[in-house]
Amino acid sequence: MPNTYMNPLEAIRHLRKVDHRFISLIDIHGPPDFHRTRNTFKSLVHTIIYQQLSGKVASVIYKRFINLFPTSHFPTPKKVRQLSLEKLQTAGLSIQKATTIHELSDQYIHGHIRPRRFDYMSADEITHILTKIKGIGPWTASIFLMFALNYPDILPTGDLGIRKGIQKLCNLSHLPEHKTVLQIAAPWRPFRTAASWYLWRHLDAKP
Repeated sequence: MPNTYMNPLEAIRHLRKVDHRFISLIDIHGPPDFHRTRNTFKSLVHTIIYQQLSGKVASVIYKRFINLFPTSHFPTPKKVRQLSLEKLQTAGLSIQKATTIHELSDQYIHGHIRPRRFDYMSADEITHILTKIKGIGPWTASIFLMFALNYPDILPTGDLGIRKGIQKLCNLSHLPEHKTVLQIAAPWRPFRTAASWYLWRHLDAKP
């Protein structure tokens, strides 16, 4: 049975009802902005490149990566795999990220990752498949599930921005640990993806 995807209006209604602290955030930022991708390979490569980098630096590297391929479309897994690790590194990729992108390409080429199956897989199943690839951890899988596939109930508890956002939202004296994050976020189910979006916006807002 196909999975359901993010319904921003339902998410807003739920968050307003269960946690009054979201009301002002919703009024300020409007509905959460999610667009399901048509190219899952592109989304995963993008997320890998952006791992542990500032947005500005990652954007430069991503553009250089795109420029390695003489085409107006995002390169296919086969095209990416044809480039050597050394060539990929000329875009500014670390050897670790270049290797991860190669391994990801292999998974697509050999059919171990089949995007059409994502519609019928749970978040845990997709995470299990992706994290078999060295260099793709739970954070990358969560970001992919949220922003590429629009799964509605994803909460990246290890994300520093989420932890800081909850600290700010709840006026906590310390960064919350995994267990505390889950406890605080429990009422937000089944729309923790939208809640996460608002937490990031809340953290970026000026005091």
